[in-house]
Amino acid sequence: MRNFPLATALFAASLLAGCAVGPDYHRPAMAAPAAFMGSAAVQSRSVPAMPGPEDTRWWSSFGDPMLTALVDRALGQNLDVAQAVARVSQARAGLHEATAALLPSGTVSASAAAQRLSEDTLQGRQLAAFGIGRNTEAYEADLGASWEIDLFGGLRRDREAALDAYQGARADVAAARLSVAAQVADSYITIRGLQERLAVADAQVGTQQRLVDTIGLQYRKGIAAELQLRQSEGALAQVRGTVPVLQVALDGALNALDVLMGEQPGTERARLSAPGAIPMAPAITAIGSPADLLQRRPDLIVAERKLAASNAQIGSAIAEYYPKISLSGLIGTAATGPASLLTGGATQAQGVFGLRWRLFDFGRVDAEIKAARGRNAEALAAYRLSALRASEDVEDAFSALVNREQQRRTLADGAKALTRAQQSSMAAYKGGVVSLIEVLDADTRLLETRDALAQARTETARAAVASFRSLGGGWTAATPSGGGA
Repeated sequence: MRNFPLATALFAASLLAGCAVGPDYHRPAMAAPAAFMGSAAVQSRSVPAMPGPEDTRWWSSFGDPMLTALVDRALGQNLDVAQAVARVSQARAGLHEATAALLPSGTVSASAAAQRLSEDTLQGRQLAAFGIGRNTEAYEADLGASWEIDLFGGLRRDREAALDAYQGARADVAAARLSVAAQVADSYITIRGLQERLAVADAQVGTQQRLVDTIGLQYRKGIAAELQLRQSEGALAQVRGTVPVLQVALDGALNALDVLMGEQPGTERARLSAPGAIPMAPAITAIGSPADLLQRRPDLIVAERKLAASNAQIGSAIAEYYPKISLSGLIGTAATGPASLLTGGATQAQGVFGLRWRLFDFGRVDAEIKAARGRNAEALAAYRLSALRASEDVEDAFSALVNREQQRRTLADGAKALTRAQQSSMAAYKGGVVSLIEVLDADTRLLETRDALAQARTETARAAVASFRSLGGGWTAATPSGGGA
């Protein structure tokens, strides 16, 4: 009957193996409308149907091979993505460590020691007085094992929190990839837009210079007033002043793209030096509903997994109210000489039943539980706020896309009308009906409209990128509350 306490502990462990203190996690219900306010307007856009957010390579739907190549390369080189991948490895290691804590652990130890005592010490003189040698040897080899029995589920809650953290880290990689893809696409579109605006600005400078030359000639002949000349010179200076501003913005966009590519600034400059067309905004299909964002956007999945982990940590804190029971044992041999290690008399064994209970520390345990519940409430508020902001992102992107596209169409019609006006003024000038000043004025108005059109086309494409990003870019993943790495 000497093994009764040990048998009792094992029996209790088998009964309570499925119990874990603390609240079980349930994903919070989120109130959301059936559809986005801008869904109908976005889906009614008269553009060719291209892959929508369900396509994980949404950037290819812009139909620009260079844009596609840049995004693909950036996803393999970007350092933010590399950091996120490294965090997955850390979270996986934490999950393995939490899983191992549930299992028995074993150790193997061996030692060999030799000692010679001094004759001038008290112990040495005593040994000499009894005729005992002062040289001693000791050899030992042991196999030990220990196991903390998780009666109340504290260790299981720790593993649950580690699993949630691991799943959140995996979703964070997808969030980083989505962010990098969107930033690269946005930078590329911005670069193309600025290149087109610089070309328009150069044409405006040429037109204004010709106007100044014409008025200057008339002024010297006494036909034009000095006021007209000075006004035209001021307009020329104003147009010239826009070129450095546009160049600074272009340089900044090129440098930002290089950093996104994980490269030194200036690496991609030669490749992108030749101006290219501003990509057209593609159709966006399979928009889904605000509720779909909870499964679609990786940043929301990260927030939800953090909430789940904080819930598990409440149970881990509550488990400190209860005793911790552990079993440990050792078997091995010990002798004063290597030849005696394998003899029966050298055998040694030990068994330990351990109990640890913070019986007089409940005030601190109470504080730890309150802190865990506070972190859980904070994580819940953060998750709900993230969901609201995600819907806001979608609505803002949809509004920008629809309205910028309307602006683009309006300006395109205006550019056509001004092109006809410019052609008419040139024909009238050749017929002697109007002066060159009227022709150059028509050129100026046309170029100003073309600059505004380039901006509208750029912003329309950027709004499409923002729409894909806000919808989650097509990345989906299941996040179960259990399972392994």
